[in-house]
Amino acid sequence: MEFETRAIHAGQDPEPTTGAVTVPIFATSTYAQSAPGKHAGYEYSRTDNPTRHALAEALASLEGGAGSIVTSSGMAATSLIGWSLKPGDHVVIPDDAYGGTYRFFARVLARHGIEFTAADLTTAAGLQAALRPNTEIVWTETPTNPLLRISDIAVLSEITHEAGAALVVDNTFATPYLQQPLALGADLVVHSTTKYMGGHSDVVGGAIVAADLEVLEGLKFLENATGPVAGPFDAFLVLRGIKTLGVRMDRHSFNALMVARFLAADPRVERVIYPGLPSHPHHELAARQMKGFGGMVSFIPKGGPEKAASVSMNTELFFLAESLGGVESLIEIPSAMTHMSVIGTALEVPADLVRLSVGIEHIDDLISDLDRALGSP
Repeated sequence: MEFETRAIHAGQDPEPTTGAVTVPIFATSTYAQSAPGKHAGYEYSRTDNPTRHALAEALASLEGGAGSIVTSSGMAATSLIGWSLKPGDHVVIPDDAYGGTYRFFARVLARHGIEFTAADLTTAAGLQAALRPNTEIVWTETPTNPLLRISDIAVLSEITHEAGAALVVDNTFATPYLQQPLALGADLVVHSTTKYMGGHSDVVGGAIVAADLEVLEGLKFLENATGPVAGPFDAFLVLRGIKTLGVRMDRHSFNALMVARFLAADPRVERVIYPGLPSHPHHELAARQMKGFGGMVSFIPKGGPEKAASVSMNTELFFLAESLGGVESLIEIPSAMTHMSVIGTALEVPADLVRLSVGIEHIDDLISDLDRALGSP
């Protein structure tokens, strides 16, 4: 089956008792057993829940994985992988990582004896220079947040596996509709399902999709032991969201490209960062690796940080807010919002950078909104 069909049907057969075509919200903490230890597949909802199970099956199908687990947030998914490490292990992360990812490795796992190196993962040389004999995980985002750099997943996979490590790809920005990391050699895919997978800014969630069932079982053990599971209503909302993922990502990508072209031609703008523009240094790689270029655009207006802040506070349709991937457009200043945790580090984000999550509104209205907010040159 094609992607759009699997998004609606994988793991989502009609409910057998009533015939309901939508997976029900199984709002139960426990399940009756016919005898001690004998049950119908479920015993306690921290371990598994039918609504969450349906979402896990759907996500595994969309990413082409052996299976998946569904967590209470994107950072919960990141944390589970982190807790699979032991003191003395080493991790490579991008030097343009999401602020929360950096904070977890630098300020949480580092206290438990786990080392990390931030490296330029857009080149093979950058990864090779960062690898150590004790490297267990190479963690990449592509596109990265918020500078939208692109890593060659197949190349990173080959180098990572030669070093005896595992490659983890945060696929939140691209989604499985636009990019298939496991097919390119990744071992694990991570999502904040809060973003495009949910798609409506009404749920917080995360997921891990694994290429190997043995690895997945180890992560399932950690999830059950530590408990960062998604509730059934949250799983239901993400299931609802993925049904329209393909059509939404097509519109997000089209709108973002139109916005990027508008900004790139505007004399009030210093720089535009969007993989769909030929001016992007990794445009050809993105075109080869991705089905589309996604809905995220970053830019630097002329006038410095004060101008960037002014633009962010003067849009009407682009709401000034953290997060991304909803049907509505959002604008933010990463250095003052989502990426404050990297201030003073090698990952520090320019103070005049503006990040857009371009929604699915009419493109003419979005461009008019940005035009007004940019104001006079």
